[in-house]
Parts: sequence; C-alpha cells; structure tokens
Amino acid sequence: MASWQAWKKRIFAALFLGVVSTQAAFAVPVLSTSATPSPAVQGSSVAVKVMIAGIADLYGYQLTLSFNPSVLQATGVTEGAFLGTGGTTFFSGGTINNTTGSISFLFDTLIGVPTGVTGSGVLATVNFNAVSAGTSPLTFSDVLFLNSASTDIAVQLANGSLQVVAIPEPATVLMLGMGLAGLALRHRRLTT
Repeated sequence: MASWQAWKKRIFAALFLGVVSTQAAFAVPVLSTSATPSPAVQGSSVAVKVMIAGIADLYGYQLTLSFNPSVLQATGVTEGAFLGTGGTTFFSGGTINNTTGSISFLFDTLIGVPTGVTGSGVLATVNFNAVSAGTSPLTFSDVLFLNSASTDIAVQLANGSLQVVAIPEPATVLMLGMGLAGLALRHRRLTT
C-alpha cells in the first residue's frame, strides 16, 4: 500500500511538472518600447528602445514602427545587442518617413548559425527629435518573427506612446525674471 501511495505522488508530480512546463513553453513573447528620457522635452532628442521579452530561438525579425510626425521626427535607427549575442547579424534600420510618421521594414537576422537567441533584450534603438509638445503613439505593424527553422513565432504587441512636454524658452524666463526684478525695485522705491 505504501508503494502505491508513493507511485501516486510521483505520477501527480510528473503530471503537474508537465503542465507547468507546457504552460511556460507556450508563454507568448512581448514586443514593446521604452523611451529615455520619458517624458521627452520639446527641442531635445530621445532614444526609443524596441525590446523583446521572453522569446525562444529568435533567428530574425522584421517590423514597422509608426509615430506622430507632428510630435516626433526620426533621425536614425541602430541595431540592438540582443540578436548579436547569437552570432553575426545582418541589420537594416528600415526606411524613415517623417511625413507619414513611420519606419518601414526594419529588420535583423542571424547569418550562418544553427540556432536562434533565447531570452529578452533590445532589438533596435530609434532616435527621435522631439519637435513639439504632445503625445505620440508608438505602434507596431508588419511584424514577423522567425525561429531557426524559419517558422513564425507568435508575438504579443505592446504598443506604447511617448509624451513630449514643452519648456519655456530661456529668453522668456530671462524676461520674466527681469520684469519681476523691475517690479520689486519699483515697489521698493514706492515704499521708501
């Protein structure tokens, strides 16, 4: 009887671990953005990292990133370090269109290695100029992720946004300060 109880525990443990590992294997990777600084300041530059979390056997990807061109203007795209941890890569920063607000068909792929990269990291960094105050959506489309067998990898899109805040021009602040100093001086003369 004791051996039957031991077997039931082993079977339950095996089934439980099998279910847990199967659920972990089916976790969907997440594609997202992260901006530095956030919020951005009008007239400054901002770096937006395109990141992937929880992916297995990533061999290559392509995507399009859309933004509001009245708030942000893209200046360039650089390759992130994540895919390069698996070997030599071939990267294209895509085509920047600051009229429509898109970076089309940004892609990266490993070359000549048998397996893809597993984990989380930065795929690319997009540099923007923050041209006016407002909020710009950061939206993914045309997304394709492939493993080393050239099979699609399903990815959850976590579209984001970036806020740009305005600050007063230095000349405006200087004029305000001078005006306040003048008022204080006048008030002092009137009270003495």
